[in-house]
Formats: sequence, C-alpha cells, structure tokens
Amino acid sequence: MSTVGHPPEQALRTASAASPGLARRILDVAVATALLIALAPLLVLLAVLVGTTSGRPVLFRQRRVGAGGTEFTLYKFRSMRNGCAGPGVTANTDARVTGTGRLLRWLSLDELPQLWNVLRGDMTLVGPRPEVPHLAERYPLELRWIFRHRPGLTGPCQLKSRAYASALEGRPDPEQFYLTVLVPQRVALDAEFLAHATVGDVLRFTVRTIVYVISALRVRGGRS
Repeated sequence: MSTVGHPPEQALRTASAASPGLARRILDVAVATALLIALAPLLVLLAVLVGTTSGRPVLFRQRRVGAGGTEFTLYKFRSMRNGCAGPGVTANTDARVTGTGRLLRWLSLDELPQLWNVLRGDMTLVGPRPEVPHLAERYPLELRWIFRHRPGLTGPCQLKSRAYASALEGRPDPEQFYLTVLVPQRVALDAEFLAHATVGDVLRFTVRTIVYVISALRVRGGRS
C-alpha cells in the first residue's frame, strides 16, 4: 500500500489488518484465560511489590500500535519512575528504571498484565513486539507492513529483548540506533515467523519463552 500523500500516522492507521486466524484466536483465549487464573496469586504479589517499592500507579498504561495501525492501550507492571522523560527505548542500565523494575524486566514479569490484552484481542500470544506510535511513525516505509499484524506477548524479537537492550548501551542517540539497526533485524525475524505462523509454531514459541524466563532466573541467581 502506498503511503504517498499521507502523513505517517495516517499511513499506519489505514494499513489493512491481517488476522491471525480462528484457531490461533481460540488458542489465545484459552491460554490467556488459563494463565490469568493460574498466575493470579503471582500477579497480586507483583502488584503489592511494585506498589510497596515504587508507589502508585502499579500498572503502566501506554498507547501501542495494533493490527492495521490502530492503537490500543497496553498494560504492564510499572518498572520506571514516574515523570521521567527520555527516549522511547530502554537500555539495561537506564537510570529511569527502578530497582524492582530492573528485576521485573530481566525476568519479563512486567509483561504479564498483557495477558489481558491477549484476552481482549488487542494482542496475540506470539507476534511482533507492540510498538509505540511515535517510533512506528518513523519506521522505514518498506518495513511498515509489520503493522498489519497483531502484536504478540512473546515472539522471536521478544526472546532477544535482553540482547537488544544491551545493544542500546552507550548510544548517543538510542532511538536512531534502534530504528536504523535494530528494527530491520527485528522485522526480518518477525517475517520468518509470520510466513508460517501455525498453532504448532505458537506453542513452540510459548515453550521457548518459558525456557527464556528460566534461563534469566539462573543467570540472576548466579550473579547474587
């Protein structure tokens, strides 16, 4: 679809949405519901931990780009200090991140409230990382096709999040580095998954995500 004559944000909104399909939607609802119920005690514990150590609000709400370029509100446990301005990407040692937030981000536990986004249909279990609008509008035109697809709670790029955060360290303009270097890499990885995004592939990435979190626990434990 041509974007000539349209401002970037309009080009994003008018992108045709690609549905993940009925089978994947059924899987999304089943898994998200089961996890929200099973993890309810952990979610309450994390909410208390964030509230006690960082204050309110416990949840971080942010507009993100969904399927077809339409925006939705994404939910996360808050991992940054209130009122801190800065780039739209976060390095591992970003001073805006709280002590508790650093732990939650390392273990990807801050992402758990997005199970509600999956249940609502804003997101799917496995797909591209949900992007913030002001960065999405700066994507190269040839890569904006990614916004046709429903973003995912996990995916090939999310499983490299710690490596991507490390790559941003010390960059004088982290957003520019992200857009010119990391985004093309991320879109290429997403393209490989989306080319054959079957239910089996979704289940495999779900298992890989569990392994990814466990590996983070082991690394963290080895450092303590």
